[in-house]
Amino acid sequence: MATSDRRYDEPIARLVEYVYHYEVTSDLAILRARHALMDALGCALETLQQSPECRALVGPYTPGLVASYGFKLPGTCHQLDPVKGAFDLATLIRFLDHNDAYPGAEWGHPSDNLGAILAVSDWLSRTGATSQPLTVKEVLIAMIKAYEIQGCYQVRNAFNKVGLDHTLLVKIASTAVVAWLMGLTEEQAAVALSHAWADGHPLRIFRQSPNAGPRKGWAAGDAAMRAVHLCLLARAGQPGIPSALSEPSWGFLAVSFGGKELELPRPFKSRVMEEVFFKLMAAEGHGISAVQAAMTLAESLASRGIDPATQISRIDIRTHEAAMRIIDKQGALTNAADRDHCMRYMVSVVLLKNAVIEADDYHDTSVWARDPRVEALRQRIQMVEDPQFTHDYHHRRTAASGLTVILADGQHLNEVVVEYPIGHPMHEDTLAKVRAKFQRNMEGMFTAEETKRVIDAIHQDRMPVHRLVDLLGR
Repeated sequence: MATSDRRYDEPIARLVEYVYHYEVTSDLAILRARHALMDALGCALETLQQSPECRALVGPYTPGLVASYGFKLPGTCHQLDPVKGAFDLATLIRFLDHNDAYPGAEWGHPSDNLGAILAVSDWLSRTGATSQPLTVKEVLIAMIKAYEIQGCYQVRNAFNKVGLDHTLLVKIASTAVVAWLMGLTEEQAAVALSHAWADGHPLRIFRQSPNAGPRKGWAAGDAAMRAVHLCLLARAGQPGIPSALSEPSWGFLAVSFGGKELELPRPFKSRVMEEVFFKLMAAEGHGISAVQAAMTLAESLASRGIDPATQISRIDIRTHEAAMRIIDKQGALTNAADRDHCMRYMVSVVLLKNAVIEADDYHDTSVWARDPRVEALRQRIQMVEDPQFTHDYHHRRTAASGLTVILADGQHLNEVVVEYPIGHPMHEDTLAKVRAKFQRNMEGMFTAEETKRVIDAIHQDRMPVHRLVDLLGR
């Protein structure tokens, strides 16, 4: 692939080859993609119902402005241009930290890409910009390929270790599949991808104490809208940057990745969608195993009449390195974004309420955010990395945590270890629970009959995308 006799960097050419020429034949990938689509849409509707902060971010830049034939944002009356639509949907999907995830050297959330995919597909289908309206099947194929790109790069490349946010991969993956959905030539797709790699990439600072804040909820939206914008620029005839990664002084690898090469664990196919982890509780993914273990302990403590606030002297947590790096917070927690990335907070709340943690429990207005018992219990928690858990996280796709409670009288309760948390693909009931989660998220805004029509539409491969999206308007 060349422009003006210059060849594009191999990673760019490889992405174009995969997106434009790989045929998805995995029935399992298609099955799970349908559930991933349901799950992501449900997360967006959940956010609309629960987060005034996020609701304030969505809608046209200019109040009252309607983009005729634009993307109809699910759960709202907004009709938006595809760039803002990509931002809004990806932000709604991601904001409550309840959408799917994929582990590796980097942790990320592949359904973040649906913001760009669905906004562009609906817009194109609605405007008749393609010879035939884009279909649900094409959305599923785009999702599978975006998941694969993001997930494969996450397995061995720790962008967080060079201070970059993982949403740069949302920009790369979304750019690749949106170029295909728009019908750009392979040359134009390479142009858009070269600019995606050459972009300034977000620092991870907004996910880490003392600067953790709500930007982590809209960072994926920012990446999705940029992907759409870059594809529009390529369609308009902008030239590319063939050595965007490899240029020795100014390329991405030299400037932003410490001079290292990007690694891929295997050729791009459909495995990431087949293995993606669905988040069935509102907890940061690395902490779900600890939350499950805490639930078991909370039930045991309650059955024995033990008050966690007064009768626990210490809680020891063994976990993997990624959890230590991302959600081991010991200082003050100043906002919801801080709390939902703190394993100590999650465990403390579960033990005190003897129930699973909910999205509302992280808000500033939550009784738990103001309960001094939570802070007191946080201070009694000790977290350490278990090297075997770290090894298994990378090689067996576990996300293990083990919790031991030591009571004030010196008694040690048996350690509770969870290796494969709820929502992991190895659990046979995961997809059924994903459907149940979707139906719960629909209940607040849609009737049972409306929900059934949406599920039926997601299972109709030839359904024009805009017909599906129409069913989700309010």
